[in-house]
Order: sequence, then structure tokens, then C-alpha cells
Amino acid sequence: MLLAMDVGNTETVIGLYALRAAEREALPTTDVGFGIGAVHHQVRDLTHHWRFSTVPSRTPDEYAVLLTQILDLEGLDIAAIVDGLAICSSVPSVTGELRQMASRWFTGLPCVVVGPGTKSGMPVLYENPKEVGADRVANAVGAFDLFGGPCVVVDLGTATTFDAISAAGEYLGGAIMPGVAISLEALFQHAAALRRVELVPPRAVVGRSTAESIQSGVLFGFGAQVDGMCQRFAGELGPATVVATGGLSELIAPHAHCIDHVEPWLTLHGLRIVYERNMKSAA
Repeated sequence: MLLAMDVGNTETVIGLYALRAAEREALPTTDVGFGIGAVHHQVRDLTHHWRFSTVPSRTPDEYAVLLTQILDLEGLDIAAIVDGLAICSSVPSVTGELRQMASRWFTGLPCVVVGPGTKSGMPVLYENPKEVGADRVANAVGAFDLFGGPCVVVDLGTATTFDAISAAGEYLGGAIMPGVAISLEALFQHAAALRRVELVPPRAVVGRSTAESIQSGVLFGFGAQVDGMCQRFAGELGPATVVATGGLSELIAPHAHCIDHVEPWLTLHGLRIVYERNMKSAA
């Protein structure tokens, strides 16, 4: 099985994929996405998934213990079932620690770390392709595999990113802006009278209390931001499928009219594809 790790600035998502035919046959038919445009078919071989806080101070040995323990909780022996590793990371210090973990604790297993020089199978038309984050490449690969192009990936995480993929499967570029959590943290730090609230839909767009006003601003405001950016992207791309992913996609997607699909495990899916492409080229 393939162990895939997507390390973000705030959270790390880990997935376990079946690679062998016998493992695939045992998988149930289920719903991979949720909400808008949920896709109903085989779970693309994703058997387990977990989400943790990203802790840059973890050592390679601590990462090995963490992975061993979470699989053990599912009754899985990591040494017996893991056939390969696929990693993408937005945190350079963590990337180095995971490389060391793989070389020490998973010696002999193929390991693909998405980065400059990794064969993604997708042309990157950025002026400097090395500047494109590994997660953005994985998202683009995963979205094009699932929905074709042109498409736009909206990743609602620590930052909110928009990535455009052409009809021919080329990564064109995108946009980056502060995400929901960053914006809220800045608001609370610089506005002493405002306090943290639960982010649930308010009764109306026009809030009747400070809490409702913050809820309206965040949910409807970020939803409108997504719609506005996607409308501008469509002005250059033409009609495009819009796919939302990231830890906050479930929160914001219901308030954005342009989103066609929500795929919470899109980055892991792209990682799996990049891994398989590199294994084929190495064979």
C-alpha cells in the first residue's frame, strides 16, 4: 500500500492507498467527495485517512512513531503493508525531516517527494516552475485526472490559492491570498473589541450582533471572494470546472456559487498519481 503525506502550514493530511489488485477488489463503493457535486464511485483506492496539526519541531524518529501508531490504531502493521511513500510539503524544514525518516525507517521502499525535478506528468507554464508549491502541483494533477480541463482548483487552507489548468492539461498559474484563519487571527489581534466566534451561518447576511456580523463577513465574504476570483479566471480561461479542496473547503464551499465539486482528498489523489508516474518511469 502507498502511504501519502500532504504537509501544510497548519495541518498534515495522511492517506493510505491500495496499490495491489487484491487490495483494490476489497474496497467498497463509496462517496469520495461531499456536498456540491460529490462524486459517487470507487474511492480511488483510498482506504484510510487522518488529519494532524503540523509540528515543524518533530524529528524524523517522532514522525516514524506517529505513522506507526496511527496505523496500529487501525490494526495495521506499517512494516508489513506499506510498499511506498509519497510526500509533498509546504514546510521546507519538515520536508527535510521526512526525507530522513524515509531513509532511516523505510529503507528500501520507493519514496517520491514532490518538488523541483519530480516528474508530475503535467507541463508547468509558470515563469519559474520551481516556485510552484508541491501541493499546488499535486492539486492540479489530481483535478485534471478527475475532471479534465480547463479547471480551477480552490484550496482553502492556511492560504487560499487558486490554480488554473488548461484543457490540454497544463498548469497555467494562479493566485494566492491570505486564508480564513490568517485573516481572522489578524482581525482579532488588531481589533481589541472583537472576539472569536463559532463559524456557523448567521440568520442573515446583515448581522444583528457582533458575532453574526463576523460570521457573515467570513462565510459570505470568503464565498464571494471565491466567486469573484473564479469569475475573473473564467474571463481568461473560458468556462471551467471549479474544484474546492483544503481543510476549510467544507466551511466555505456552501456559500460560493461557482464551486462544482468539493474533493477533500484532492492533494492526496494527485500525490498518488505522481507517485505511480515516477514508478513507471523508473521501471
